[in-house]
Amino acid sequence: MSKPKNVWEEFFANRRSGGHRSSAEQFLSKEAKEKLFHLDGGKTLLDFGCGAGELLVYYAPEYEKLVGVDFSASMLDEASKKIRERNHGNIDLILADDKTIWGMLDSSFDRITAAGVIQYLTDEEIDKFIANASRHLNKGGKIVFFDVLDPRLYPLWKIGLFSRDAGCWKIFRKIGFEVLTIISAILKNRPKDILGYTHKPCTIEGIANKHGFDMEYVQSMYYEYKYHAIIS
Repeated sequence: MSKPKNVWEEFFANRRSGGHRSSAEQFLSKEAKEKLFHLDGGKTLLDFGCGAGELLVYYAPEYEKLVGVDFSASMLDEASKKIRERNHGNIDLILADDKTIWGMLDSSFDRITAAGVIQYLTDEEIDKFIANASRHLNKGGKIVFFDVLDPRLYPLWKIGLFSRDAGCWKIFRKIGFEVLTIISAILKNRPKDILGYTHKPCTIEGIANKHGFDMEYVQSMYYEYKYHAIIS
């Protein structure tokens, strides 16, 4: 991929909603419950890449203090609206990215999480993220990467193999579309896949182990081509 971070920042610059399968409150509520189950307690939480706060506002009742971080001002504007609407006084928002956030924090956390974000980081950037996060993690805390693109399942999802109406003709059509998308991206010097990088569970586990953590791999309930990396 060419110049990924600049492209991601440009892509999200004016967006006002996250990449959830559905924006319906019923779906977001269920998705948040699954993630809260894996977060498994704690009193303070840092949500990196919180986007428009769709999940953050569901986390709020379960924590004493929360900090939401994102590099998109438009996303944080939407998150701020949601927070005011629900009258959550325990959430602070910070405009920052994976490099600048660590110098802006004045406290440590029981949980540091990122949902649908790690796909925009390279292996080297994930390594640095875990190293930095470990310095802001309370004893017994967890780093949880939600919804990481699984390189074993994501290609199958892209060609429609998990669709209810999957068929040979539809799969061939999707394969053709993906090939054209890749060619177009190369010609325009854009990322081949706007959803970012896939990461093998063993790769993230190896990085976690390097920094003295264990990692548990859990399949996502609501995205068949994604998994959660629970690092503790």
